[in-house]
Amino acid sequence: MADLTGKVALVTGAGLGIGQASALAFAAAGARVAVVDIDGEAAAGTVATVEQQGADTLLIEADVTKASDVERMVAVTVEILGSLDFAHNNVGSLGTRAPIHDYPEDIFESVTRVTQTSMFLCMKYELRHMLRQGAGAIVNTSSVAGFIGLPGESAYVAAKHAVLGLTRTAALEYADHGIRVNAVCPGVIRTPMTEFFLDGDPEAERAAVARHPMGRLGEPAEIADAVVWLCSDEASFVTGHPLVVDGGHLL
Repeated sequence: MADLTGKVALVTGAGLGIGQASALAFAAAGARVAVVDIDGEAAAGTVATVEQQGADTLLIEADVTKASDVERMVAVTVEILGSLDFAHNNVGSLGTRAPIHDYPEDIFESVTRVTQTSMFLCMKYELRHMLRQGAGAIVNTSSVAGFIGLPGESAYVAAKHAVLGLTRTAALEYADHGIRVNAVCPGVIRTPMTEFFLDGDPEAERAAVARHPMGRLGEPAEIADAVVWLCSDEASFVTGHPLVVDGGHLL
């Protein structure tokens, strides 16, 4: 396991699912962790679990689609935890399922704001601090949907493609500043968001499982381990990379 002792990690969308697992994985590797979520109650649950591991942690309730919240999020993390070495930008939205000619414009715009604009804002303010300290690593959550089309999911697919574009651009812009920027691209992971989308339908779950040659859905901890690796010195020559963790979904 990577040794991140003395480092500070910030995780958005950390109240549940992949974000929660990421916060726990950073803590297990020795990092101090800023747990960020729009849902303060969910974030508090993650903080309590992280603290059981003996890690220093910080709860920040923030809406990462708002620049003022994101700027405060970074400033508070640096002020209280002492630095910002790693960031896992993990907030996203599935939207709804409809063909493009029927896709509601307000939902398309909401998915874009939550999934794409939040990544831009988080990187903007995280990078400002990392530039001052001359080092850092960022991981953005994209998806296998960042590589392919999915009928009925135009907003989600477009936003996840955009996350990869932002990641690659940032990687190029900051490669000579000691800052690495990568993306993690999960397949279907067993999270509360996925469970909500499957809506308890056994046939829908069987169809989701069937997309993965390994014959199962992924677990949040499997994505979190990839995130921590991308942030660690073990990935010191990796930047601009979309790391696919999908049980063979794209093969």
